[in-house]
Amino acid sequence: MNQGEYFDQLFEGQRVMAIWRGLPPEETVALSTAVWDGGVGLVEVPIGQPGQEEALAAAVAAGRERGLAVGAGTVVSAGHVERAAEAGAAYTVAPGLDASVVAASHEAGLPHLPGVATASEVQRARELGCTWVKVFPASVLGPAWFKAMRGPFPDARFVGTGGVGPDEVGRYLEAGASAIGMGSALADPANLAKLVG
Repeated sequence: MNQGEYFDQLFEGQRVMAIWRGLPPEETVALSTAVWDGGVGLVEVPIGQPGQEEALAAAVAAGRERGLAVGAGTVVSAGHVERAAEAGAAYTVAPGLDASVVAASHEAGLPHLPGVATASEVQRARELGCTWVKVFPASVLGPAWFKAMRGPFPDARFVGTGGVGPDEVGRYLEAGASAIGMGSALADPANLAKLVG
């Protein structure tokens, strides 16, 4: 299965992805369980700092019991890819676009969601076989960025991440985002209900 097909299936019916950064394993699992129970099936655990793989591995184990995949975020080197694979991640996510990380993830059997912020990066990601990309920082680029990119890249799928609040999700989806990555806001049951309702 290629990158596009994998993420097509993963994101089907999902508007938001929960991102739990820098939390201990127990809290990561508790928050993941809450969003899974609330209808959000997507969880990413960044591993940019040493030791964060423990929280990832805990979330992976909890997700496996439900048949849900958990991804590793802030994967910016081949070493990170290796750590993500060892922790059991199903896919990798990065804030930027690095061909060597795309290749390392592919070799490890992990679909990769690279980060982009320009048309050139979207085009390069597509050349590397990535039709799904993470748009970062989404709040700085704004909904107009997504709308503008739909024209030249109608087959690209965008996951907006970084600073998008719960009340803004609709605007980004209408502008062309396929999903929104969100952190601590999803820990609030009121926001969770708003976003999956």
